[in-house]
Amino acid sequence: MIPYPNINPEIVRIGPFAFRWYGVMYLIGFAASYLLVKYQVKKKNIAVGMKEMDSLYSFLILGLMIGARLGYILFYNLADYIRNPLEIFAVWRGGMSFHGGLIGCIAAGILFCRRFRLNYWQVSDLVVVTAPIGLGLGRLGNFINGELYGRVTNVPWAMVFPSGGPLPRHPSQLYEFLLEGVTLFAILWFLKDRKLKPGMLSSLFLILYGMFRFLAEFFREPDPQLGFIFVSFTMGQMLSAVMISVGMGILSYKRNTNSL
Repeated sequence: MIPYPNINPEIVRIGPFAFRWYGVMYLIGFAASYLLVKYQVKKKNIAVGMKEMDSLYSFLILGLMIGARLGYILFYNLADYIRNPLEIFAVWRGGMSFHGGLIGCIAAGILFCRRFRLNYWQVSDLVVVTAPIGLGLGRLGNFINGELYGRVTNVPWAMVFPSGGPLPRHPSQLYEFLLEGVTLFAILWFLKDRKLKPGMLSSLFLILYGMFRFLAEFFREPDPQLGFIFVSFTMGQMLSAVMISVGMGILSYKRNTNSL
């Protein structure tokens, strides 16, 4: 068993305000994504101005926050929020969903591209290549917070999390960091300069993230208010299965059509 490092989730506190590692991880992720997308735009001579880039990330951040919150409410804890509707706005207490955030980003991206008359799939492919950076850093933030830990196990690298009881558990946040962050980024970044039809990178992101998340969920403790949804599958796995199906549908369509 490996001792849990027990890092203070707060970097610094000033009165009632606290700067937390989790939030900083996402800021770094968005900054890295912005810079790498900007690099791709210049390298590929894509007609997207810097003002449009700034607007794009404003759309994406807003879509992510709204979508992630609504996704958590609808997918993970709807009954409680119906009983306590004011808790919907208590975002400081946690409760965000990746799959909801993804839907929010897709909706925001569509609105952005319609407003600026840009090719949605081209813009989407630029962004999804960089998305694993924020996803991976977010999992490190979960690890520092000691949340979303894994199931009880006796593997040599198991850890006892402060809020996870006395038994050793899988550090599943680190599994997701390696799969959804490092591995997914390496694959997509390697493929980004290949001659692929617009939308194919986006479909590969959906498929690969869905597969990695589906696998990681076998080691992650199910959400206590839901448990297993179908047989031994969690809500995260059910939503990831939908992601994989949608991604495969888009990939098949792109491979069998001449349109861009």
